[in-house]
Amino acid sequence: MCPPAHFRVAYCINPWMDPRKPVDPAIALFQWEDLRDRYRALGHTVEILDPEPGLPDMVFAANGATVVDGRVLGAKFANPERAAEAPAHLAWFRARAVGFADIREPEHVNEAEGDFAVTSSWLLAGQGFRSSPLAHDEAQEFFGRPVISLELTDPRYYHLDTALAVLDDAADEIMYYPGAFSPGSRQVLARLFPDALLATAEDAAVFGLNAVSDGLHVLLPREAAGLAAALRERGYEPLGVDMTEFHKAGGSVKCCTMELRPPAA
Repeated sequence: MCPPAHFRVAYCINPWMDPRKPVDPAIALFQWEDLRDRYRALGHTVEILDPEPGLPDMVFAANGATVVDGRVLGAKFANPERAAEAPAHLAWFRARAVGFADIREPEHVNEAEGDFAVTSSWLLAGQGFRSSPLAHDEAQEFFGRPVISLELTDPRYYHLDTALAVLDDAADEIMYYPGAFSPGSRQVLARLFPDALLATAEDAAVFGLNAVSDGLHVLLPREAAGLAAALRERGYEPLGVDMTEFHKAGGSVKCCTMELRPPAA
């Protein structure tokens, strides 16, 4: 995670961003610290990346790299406003000799966990607004995992992590909003994940799918009440979080969280 020391809406690179609607820095910090503390209370380790001046979106740590089995594929941002975030993330990994031995700078545009979602069987990969489909081939070759390309068609859901979340990676269980995807991608998701939890348009619109699950606890925006109820019915424990300041920039729980997946035992 990266503290929101410099977080603000300084430009517009997605439909949610409006510089005329300023962020309250104090509230943003309180919300971010609450999310961090919830992870720790659940027994998770939280590593901190120091924020850098001039990079207001660096708080969205999910976009900095993708880590699978301890291997790190860096990001290459589509928008120049965020380009300098990529080397900052890779420098953090390179400074840690233990656990991250294979670190790669990408050739093609990918916005990391914004558009990559990991299950035990698949690497789900979004395209259409940010990440290049060429990055999907690159990720498959690097991680040695089959990549499933999914086309995003609604600009409000410009990253895969705004339209789909992994609930249980070991069981290949996900939740997603069908309306964010092309017809063909909806068919692929229905075939691969016939028991997936389908979110409503109302829950998707409040970033309900920009969530993080540890296989039991699901941290998601508190406004997604319908999704929370559906998760309870499936045996999960939803934990509503207030991330409204980050919604102003088009992000929420998952956007603020990069998952560090260690090598398999």
